[in-house]
Amino acid sequence: MKYRLLGNTGLYVSEMCLGTMTFGSDGFWKVMGGLGQQTVNDIVKRSVDAGINFIDTANVYSLGQSEQLVGQAIKDLGLRRDELVVATKATGVMNESPNSCGQSRYHLMNELDASLKRLQLDHIDLYQLHGFDPLTPLEESLATLNDMVRSGKVRHIGLCNMAAWQIMKALAISDARHWARFVSVQAYYTIAGRDLERELVPLIQDQKLGLMVWSPLAGGLLSGKFSADGKGPDGARRASFDFPVVDKPRAFACIDAMRPMAARHGVSVAQIALAWLLAQPAVSTIIIGAKNIEQLNDNIAATKLVLDADELAVLDEVSRLPSEYPAWMLALQGTSRAKPPMHE
Repeated sequence: MKYRLLGNTGLYVSEMCLGTMTFGSDGFWKVMGGLGQQTVNDIVKRSVDAGINFIDTANVYSLGQSEQLVGQAIKDLGLRRDELVVATKATGVMNESPNSCGQSRYHLMNELDASLKRLQLDHIDLYQLHGFDPLTPLEESLATLNDMVRSGKVRHIGLCNMAAWQIMKALAISDARHWARFVSVQAYYTIAGRDLERELVPLIQDQKLGLMVWSPLAGGLLSGKFSADGKGPDGARRASFDFPVVDKPRAFACIDAMRPMAARHGVSVAQIALAWLLAQPAVSTIIIGAKNIEQLNDNIAATKLVLDADELAVLDEVSRLPSEYPAWMLALQGTSRAKPPMHE
């Protein structure tokens, strides 16, 4: 397992992060995994034994059960707190009361305390906004996050699923007020879904933010176990919950290109898809979730796989985004500045 700095911080995180959406079975979230404490303990132990030091959860996962299971696993396994980087999130709906969601000071403060209690921890290493709240002023949310950092209950702050302009606006507000700054972006990114390369990746690289990739196998679609007609293994989550949104023809074109590479390396198609992501310079860590140890082991094994330049070129070509304005105009106008001037 390799370790990478999380954005412009001195914090090293494993290049694979243990995702915990499969932990717990409350309501809707049962379709994600429905895992109980013993299986969670086994998965956490295997992950830590493999060198994973980064665990990502959220208050909304099984409405708090995921956090409870993670906290209990840390305790049951006797894991050292100073060797773990624990991340959680808030924004989603937790109950039917009017202030049970969003990014108001009221909600964020309440949810941080609730998360700490469920996790049985005294601080969160990375506290993330789980999306964009169109009602709460950014200044209110950012001031609250800054107070959390100053209190010591939170070490770093991050965000998930926001547009580039929203992220840049938030960074500008924090910079102007000398508040704690976002250090990471959690976003959907796969070889079959490269949309964030249009605006988010340039922003992430310019502002030196860490990129945490969620659903790197597009909800299991890129495991290679699904056929183009939509048929897949019994019990597969993608068969009953078709998410995230994927351009299916492009996805299966990518899978067709990855199959011979997988056969050549003697690995799964999923490992090829994960290795492609690990080769992308903007990526800090890939969040992997699992329902069982076999699935987890297959994902972890991708850290040992290195694709050569020719393989990466093939995959880049088959998954390339169609050119859109203003990208093609920026590339055209930038040509004259690509090489230094010469005088003979």
